[in-house]
Amino acid sequence: MAKLIYMMNASLDGYIAARGDDISWGVPSTELHQFYNDRARELGLSLYGRKLWELMSAHWPTADQQPDTPSVEVEFARIWQKTPKVVFSATLEEVSGNARLVAGDAVAEITRLKAEDGPPMEIGGAALAGAAMRAGLIDEYQVVTHPVLVGGGTPFFSALDNWVNLRLVETRTFPDGVTLAHYEARR
Repeated sequence: MAKLIYMMNASLDGYIAARGDDISWGVPSTELHQFYNDRARELGLSLYGRKLWELMSAHWPTADQQPDTPSVEVEFARIWQKTPKVVFSATLEEVSGNARLVAGDAVAEITRLKAEDGPPMEIGGAALAGAAMRAGLIDEYQVVTHPVLVGGGTPFFSALDNWVNLRLVETRTFPDGVTLAHYEARR
């Protein structure tokens, strides 16, 4: 079975985006970006909700071609471009690059993908990750917490029907007071 990992930047008060979908508070340091690159290299598939897909696909397909792009971001762009992606959306009509679109039942498709052997998959986007959380499909939670309080917006965790018991695997501190808390779901 493939492992499903949910990792995103979060504010200290638990939001992945402030009101108005503002993520400007979560700009990674070079060291944190290198961590993202190393992690992304291990993934076999990325699962995106519509909003996160639109954000990522607006920048990363050509980021490596911009003259002032830092080398760590060029590296990430190339990894991102090569990684297969599944985009879940009922409103998009098409996706580009190394991606395919799923308009149907996200939980059923994620369950099918997890049943296949292979490298870990990541899931991103609050609504999509929330559906996977409620279905008990997420194996690991990696919360990258930035030392900022944004006061509202899109929460990292969605409302759940049942508790999810976790085991702490790792903690790490990055520059600027950013921390990683990495948990595995206990089943």
